[in-house]
Amino acid sequence: MDYTDDIKKAVRAYWRAKNSAWKKNQGGTRVDQGKRGAATAGKNLNGFSEMLERVVKAEVGSKVEMHRNKAGLVLPGHFRPSKQWDIVVMHQGRLLAALELKSLGGPSFGNNANNRCEEALGSGYDFSVAQREGLFGAGANPFIGYFILVEDEENSRRPAVRGNPSIHFQNDPIFKAASYQERMRILCERMVQERLYTAAATLATLPTAKNTGTYNDFSRDTSLNKLIAIFVATLKIEVDV
Repeated sequence: MDYTDDIKKAVRAYWRAKNSAWKKNQGGTRVDQGKRGAATAGKNLNGFSEMLERVVKAEVGSKVEMHRNKAGLVLPGHFRPSKQWDIVVMHQGRLLAALELKSLGGPSFGNNANNRCEEALGSGYDFSVAQREGLFGAGANPFIGYFILVEDEENSRRPAVRGNPSIHFQNDPIFKAASYQERMRILCERMVQERLYTAAATLATLPTAKNTGTYNDFSRDTSLNKLIAIFVATLKIEVDV
């Protein structure tokens, strides 16, 4: 299954939405500092959720209910009452999938990367325990996916400065010279390894991709193409397509 063209279209939509949000913010009465106006727009990743909806309709048809609106995205949690996901897929009252879509941009890659890491781990573990406790129905084993787009800039590409090293223990050597792009790859690999997510993916893309849709996968295992393939295959199995 090759979804490269679909992903490129979503990448183009991301940058165009972000540029549009920035221009709109610049014309308003209150201008956010730096790139914050574009980063806080909230709809920059709509192209990816729309792409996933198109793929599901093409591959699975109308046998599943794919929710992208707020009312259908809330699922129960274990450590908190509920969590709003970005995509939820249902079939005859059964939860088949839940996906989180995020982006990582500047100028403060360090703070943003830490926040993304904490969010991803918390959501994944909360979902796992809620599933174990039967909050999604007896025997439920839904697909849980995580995707993060990293903006390809010098600050995300170069080795990150080590922040707050422990005075008691040595940090994991894998992070010693890792850039923020590489940290997101490591995060995705380890979240799947620890079974917090069924599949996790990341990619890097330059602002010039608003015209080309070009992007860079860090590894086959953390490619968005693989996540989509597993996602679609899971839905097909569950609804017997």
